[in-house]
Amino acid sequence: MSRWGLTIPLTGVPLARHQKIVSELEDLGYTDAWSAETNGTDAFTPLALASQWAPGLRLGPAIVPVYTRGPALLAQQAATLAGLAPGRFVLGIGTSSPAIVERWNAIPFTEPYQKVRDTLRFLRRALAGEKVTDEALGVKGFKLDNPPETPPPIVLAALRPGMLHLAAREADGAITNWLAPDDVRQVRAELGAEKELIARIFVCPTPDAEAARALGRWMIAAYLTVPVYAAFHEWLGRGERLAAMNEAWAAGDRKAALEAVPDEVVDELVVHGPPEACRERIREYVENGLDTPVLAVVPADGVKLPEAVRALAP
Repeated sequence: MSRWGLTIPLTGVPLARHQKIVSELEDLGYTDAWSAETNGTDAFTPLALASQWAPGLRLGPAIVPVYTRGPALLAQQAATLAGLAPGRFVLGIGTSSPAIVERWNAIPFTEPYQKVRDTLRFLRRALAGEKVTDEALGVKGFKLDNPPETPPPIVLAALRPGMLHLAAREADGAITNWLAPDDVRQVRAELGAEKELIARIFVCPTPDAEAARALGRWMIAAYLTVPVYAAFHEWLGRGERLAAMNEAWAAGDRKAALEAVPDEVVDELVVHGPPEACRERIREYVENGLDTPVLAVVPADGVKLPEAVRALAP
């Protein structure tokens, strides 16, 4: 297997306490470390630290929202990481969600497809060292002082055909999440065979199936009721099985929404079981066309995260 990634920082573990486990990742067989940006750490700081703690890992944010930074600042931060990890940094960008963009950052969430497309095109030029004027983004005459010697690949958060086709045409790959191994074939068919496909996979390495399913139901109800994820799973064929959850959530009945998540859907979308069983399940994703699995370790009672990271190593 060529790649095996980990989501950093680990849930509930302060970033300042990550040096030891991150510095072990290469020896354990991990090839990548990918951050995220919701309401915890920002996407770039964990990667800056990891670039020094583990100088052989490939690093990337999955993903940076294109709305919450100006185009020039996003180019500056990408160039900084590309300089800290030459040839080892991949920039992941995407729309994020209305909750993060509008509710938390008070920025209008308008024309998401166009915003991602235009930001991708701007970043290509800026990170290549060009002076860029971009009417679509309102940028006038921006040029990086220190463009990276090796411009980083850019990959797009993509769930359904429109964004996957954009990734296939203009980006270096696509990032997805919340999918089962069998779903990989459907996503890969839209992306094509030539571009890298990266997916965050939620993993709860515990033999207590009921505990893992309880956590999984909560996560699924919180994530898959977001309209873009609801549409994604409608496209993947889970619309009918998730309809009761979505209806209860929309009515404000969180308890009923959790109860409406079928165990079979949890088992499809959340990898759980003893570590060796989890590794085998993750390999199913790869066999179906996934290039880079990125493990997001879900904490459960009795699961110590650094030990879980070691146990899940390839």
